Amino acid sequence: MTQRRHRETPSTVVALDDLAPLADYSFMDTLNADPEGRPNGADHAPRQVFSGHYVPVEPTPIEHPEYVAHGKGLFQELGFADALAQSDDFVRMFSGDLSDVPEPLRSVGWACGYALSIYGNEFYQQCPFQTGNGYGDGRAISVLEAVINGQRWEMQLKGAGRTPYCRGADGRAVLRSSIREFLAQEHMHALGVPTSRSLSLYVSKTEHVRRPWYSEGSRSIDPDILISEPVAISTRVAPSFIRVGQLELFGRRARKQEHPKAMEELEQLVLHLIDREYGDVIDQSLTTAEKVVLLARKFRSRLTSLVANWIRVGYCQGNFNSDNCAAGGFTLDYGPFGFIDVFDPQYQPWTGGGQHFAFLNQPAAAERNFHSFCSAVRPLLAGHPDGLQQLDEIQSGFPNVMQAQMEEMWATKLGIDTFDVDLFRELAALMMQTPVDYTIFFRELSSLPDDIEPLRKSFYKDPAYSEDTETRDKRWSAWLKKWHSLRRQGGPEEVSSEMKRVNPKYSLRDWLVVPAYQQAANGDYTLLRELQDVMTQPYAEQSENTERKYYRLKPLELFEIGGSSHYSCSS
Repeated sequence: MTQRRHRETPSTVVALDDLAPLADYSFMDTLNADPEGRPNGADHAPRQVFSGHYVPVEPTPIEHPEYVAHGKGLFQELGFADALAQSDDFVRMFSGDLSDVPEPLRSVGWACGYALSIYGNEFYQQCPFQTGNGYGDGRAISVLEAVINGQRWEMQLKGAGRTPYCRGADGRAVLRSSIREFLAQEHMHALGVPTSRSLSLYVSKTEHVRRPWYSEGSRSIDPDILISEPVAISTRVAPSFIRVGQLELFGRRARKQEHPKAMEELEQLVLHLIDREYGDVIDQSLTTAEKVVLLARKFRSRLTSLVANWIRVGYCQGNFNSDNCAAGGFTLDYGPFGFIDVFDPQYQPWTGGGQHFAFLNQPAAAERNFHSFCSAVRPLLAGHPDGLQQLDEIQSGFPNVMQAQMEEMWATKLGIDTFDVDLFRELAALMMQTPVDYTIFFRELSSLPDDIEPLRKSFYKDPAYSEDTETRDKRWSAWLKKWHSLRRQGGPEEVSSEMKRVNPKYSLRDWLVVPAYQQAANGDYTLLRELQDVMTQPYAEQSENTERKYYRLKPLELFEIGGSSHYSCSS
């Protein structure tokens, strides 16, 4: 990508006119538009897209938008005034209306195609044309790239209407799922986990869509009713939204020589990804083959670190297909995700996800996505035997790198210098058999208890648990004694503080979010904003009232409830 001189960011962005000069549409300006696309973006019906990196699409605004929330932390990082989120021009643009934006902002956004691999297996039948040429951003439309304080950000509307990839759907997102994603992105950032970010959230005061969902108290696996829900548009932000599935689409086309420019388009996209996401660690002067090998190594490092961090904070992606795997190595697409309550290696919030995407299976799922990534970039190394050999070595080395990241994470989480497999196995067995709350247990352990009494705060009372309490307590005491003998040396306050920096006190559990989006559907955003404040300080000791409300076990009556414990879709 050609390097440009960027306008200096104003000290505070108080109006859309201040943001406009920072625009820099690198994706549209340096990559290829679909030659069959319409420059005015009037392209909203499902169709096959055979080539090009993007389709120009005009978003479909929601009717009568109302402000719900904005990412306060992100606004501060970007230098945006909080009042900007409720200004007329900003609300209009980020609720989907680009018709009157100030220049050089553009009145057309862009949507991208990508391929689908599920656990490393290529799929085509999800595409309505059975060819793979109709799968992509069905309701996500990017509307802006801006360089702010030297950092490039892409801003993408979710729920902004139909695109050629909508597969017959309405392209809308409902308030419920938009609130979940809005809160989760900023919570994950506060947890120190790489993620897309939340800029803004607006709801329509008049527009509704019908979605399958769960009746109150339903224990059904699948939704059992149709409900009318308000539509919303959230804006998510990242350095780019290039996915492994996107690379795969162009890798497949190059591999099959589907059109004369297939290999060229794959190379263009990969080099664009490197410039956007890895420009600070990959030398621009290297050959493409050298860059591809370095990209594979850097992406492997980021992906393994990311998944170890997911497990550290109790997060399960639920649907970790290649199209939900950001090539920049951060968390993307908060669909049927969940934060774990009871520790269970097989925890899976998505009813359609299968155990291959379960909590402690995420490292294996990441490996399969990495294999898909390597297959996608492999055509660029044809004629470079040394590069192909290095790529194979990087790919085959994934399990060892992933295991090292996991062991380092568990050691840090446990406050020990070196991972101890026997200590961990006994702990995992005790956590499942007791059973315990994952977040509360590790937070209580971070206070370095001398006996098991403080840990009981994390114990669920399971009537199916048959081992007598006395025997269980003896096993816990023995484990705690061994843990103290292995614990990192240093002053107790120092060790405890280090552990509390990696073991959060507050976790965005779905049973806490449900009341917030139920209130929000009636126009009351009080609980949503309270959750936002609490969950963007997940490691902090907060007020006694906050602790009573949010630092507690999941009520037993909420287990197995649809929408609180499991999801069939993200809507």
